Amino acid sequence: MPYIDLNSDVGESFGNWTMGDDAAIFTSVSSANVACGFHAGDPSTIAQTCRDAVSANVTIGAHVGYRDLAGFGRRFLDCSATELADDILYQLGALQALARAAGSEIKYVKPHGALYNAIVHHQVHAQAVIDAIKAFGTDLPVLLLPGAVALKKAEAAGLRGVAEAFADRNYTPEGTLVSRRESNAVLHDPAQVTENMVRLATEGTIVAVDGSTIKMEAESICLHGDTAGAVAMASAVRAGLEHAGVQIRSFA
Repeated sequence: MPYIDLNSDVGESFGNWTMGDDAAIFTSVSSANVACGFHAGDPSTIAQTCRDAVSANVTIGAHVGYRDLAGFGRRFLDCSATELADDILYQLGALQALARAAGSEIKYVKPHGALYNAIVHHQVHAQAVIDAIKAFGTDLPVLLLPGAVALKKAEAAGLRGVAEAFADRNYTPEGTLVSRRESNAVLHDPAQVTENMVRLATEGTIVAVDGSTIKMEAESICLHGDTAGAVAMASAVRAGLEHAGVQIRSFA
């Protein structure tokens, strides 16, 4: 039976401000990209997210990002390699402590937002992220965009690089994500998204924004928890995959 991981960005609430419905999304996903406090998430939010993930038997991963709370981690920061590596290591340590208190461990790393996009091509920042993970000492897998420079650097460092696809995002014919500046960057129709993800899991292809079919190899599918209708979409995707004979399980 073929299998695939479903992941979602969680733990992104802050104080009295709520982002997404983490407890509800946990009924559909197998992996949780938990915010580490630098782009979102306060300690109590992160701790509760870890406890909820453990209760739902969902794997915990570290959703590390640039130190950009005001910009939700979606702004590129031109920091040095040393500063970035230290920031990543700091976030890993903080989440590990909270995950252990909840009875679990960090099992993988997924960079967030601008950092995720930057290390597709930014050699220095890609190396800094990999160096920080290696310094953490547990050889955690790294979840990244297919073709990213950081994927190659992860494998060169002896880390497992895991390619992912985005369920609710449109792709260009070249296999890159349509920019969020474009009106058609995000998909909202659960039926369309489910059909595309079933095709990905069973055939290794998806339909691009221009209607063309492109090859896409991925071990994990991201379902954004902050997208409108995210919980219903996640449920539909999981049901569609299982109906097609695809098992849902964490890559980690």
